[in-house]
Order: sequence, then structure tokens, then C-alpha cells
Amino acid sequence: MKLSFKYIAFGILSIATISVVGCYKDNAEEMYPPTGGSTCETSNVTFSNTVTTLIATNCATAGCHAGSSPTGINLSTYAGIAAIANSGKLMASITHSGGASAMPKGLPKLDDCSIAKIKKWVDDGAPNN
Repeated sequence: MKLSFKYIAFGILSIATISVVGCYKDNAEEMYPPTGGSTCETSNVTFSNTVTTLIATNCATAGCHAGSSPTGINLSTYAGIAAIANSGKLMASITHSGGASAMPKGLPKLDDCSIAKIKKWVDDGAPNN
């Protein structure tokens, strides 16, 4: 049985097309860029400029962990924050991973960037900088 050139060419073209299409790989970062066009910057995380702002905004509001009679742990000072950070309970609380009460209480966990910034500070030894 003799195959015509047309059938052979069609077969080769089909295999080549399937091979090229099969090699395509999606890149999630290119397909779904971060909203706002920015990324989470964790290279210059400090206690005074980053951690205190996040704690004040998310933990010390409404007197929960600050003020004259805070509920639970007082997070209004470096000593209070560093103690909970060094114990491992700060990260367990904000990531809702267990081993500590999920915080903020009754609310979703902090956004991934805020958690990454606090984690960077904790991983750096929770310095008073």
C-alpha cells in the first residue's frame, strides 16, 4: 500500500503541532499579576517602621492588646511583642496554624504580605530596630 505525500505531510504536521502545543507552560505570575502592580517588599522590615504599624493596626485596636487593661497579652511595647514572637506564638496566631489562639480574634487571618513581613522580622531574631 502506497501512502501519498499528502498523507505523510499531514501526519508530520500534526505531530509537530501537538508537540509544540504540548510544551506550553503557563506562568501564574504572568497570567495573574499581583493586584495594584506591586509585590510584597520584605527586604527592609524593621520593628519600628513595619511591625509596630501592623500590630497597632491589627492587634492593638479597640484595646484588645494595648491600653490600660489589654485583653490577653500586651502588645503595646517591644518587650511584649518580642516575647510572644520569640515563643513562636505570634506566628502561630497570625497564620491560624494552631498552637495559639487564631488572631485577630473572630476575623480572617492577616493578608499574606503582612504575615510575610512579620515572619521576616521574627526570622531575623525579632530585633528592636
